[in-house]
Amino acid sequence: MDRLTVERQLIQIRWQITRLNLIGKIGLGLFTLSVVFFWAAVLPQKENVLKLKEQAASMQQRTQAEAAVTTKLDDNQALQVFYDFFPSIDSSPYWIKELDRIAKKHKVELSRSDYRLMQEQDSKLARYEMILPVHGSYPQIRAFIADMLETIPAIALVDIALKRENIKSGKLDARLSVNLYLHG
Repeated sequence: MDRLTVERQLIQIRWQITRLNLIGKIGLGLFTLSVVFFWAAVLPQKENVLKLKEQAASMQQRTQAEAAVTTKLDDNQALQVFYDFFPSIDSSPYWIKELDRIAKKHKVELSRSDYRLMQEQDSKLARYEMILPVHGSYPQIRAFIADMLETIPAIALVDIALKRENIKSGKLDARLSVNLYLHG
């Protein structure tokens, strides 16, 4: 195309645009904007989509291959896997230190705690019953409990009692009853 033809086409386009009313001009502007957006944003992401589809397909193939390889556990093996989840009975000092570390982290005071090891006959699990008197603000105590349950997976909150000296006091006295389950 020569220069004269291009100029004629531009004049023709300008003349057609001047014939449009306001709604037509808005429509043409939106159409132009959508074409620019398609070229600038959608097309460059096409490669990323293809890469992600390939990754998903390979991960799915690996998962299917691993599922085919894994063997189904019988009842005794599954029960042993369950018991192996729990920490060893001789690791209880570590978990008590961990409770103390979590209390210090959340700036709650642990008072004199009571500990009692309970082991039922013919049971592979031992239950370490703990009464934890805690002193702090409500958000501190709540954060302590949440962190304790998240950090120590074999611990269970059995009971909680909250007491406040007076209505204006920001500090609470809490009595937490928790059980730590250990593999014996």
